Amino acid sequence: MFWLLAPLMEIHHLAFRTKDLPRLEAFYSGLLGLPVTSRADGRVWLKAGDTIVMLEMAEPGEPDIPANCMEFVAFTIQANKRADWRNAITQSGCRIEAETPHTLYFRDPDGRRVGLSSYGMVD
Repeated sequence: MFWLLAPLMEIHHLAFRTKDLPRLEAFYSGLLGLPVTSRADGRVWLKAGDTIVMLEMAEPGEPDIPANCMEFVAFTIQANKRADWRNAITQSGCRIEAETPHTLYFRDPDGRRVGLSSYGMVD
C-alpha cells in the first residue's frame, strides 16, 4: 500500500561521512563544481540540482568505504560535455575505472564510486 506514495518522493539529501572534510569538499565543490550552500562545525552542504549533498565528519571508529564497493552515486552531465569531464577527471589525478555509452565511473578521495551520466539527456 505504501508504494502508492512513492511517485511523490524525490531525493532530499545524500550524506557522505569522511575523515578528511577539506579533501572531500575540494573534490565535490572543486572538481565536480557543486556549490557550497552551508558550512558549520564538521559539515559542508553542497547543492546538486534540487538535492543537498551533505559532507560530514565521521566519528572515531566509523568504518571506511569498503574497498572496491560497487554502490555509487551518479550526477547528471550533458552528453556534449562528456569529453571535457573525462579530461577534468583524469587531469585531477582520478582514474576512470569504467564507462558505458552514457556514464563515466571513478572514485572520490574516500573510495566512494561516483558516476557522471548523460543518460536521458538531450544535447
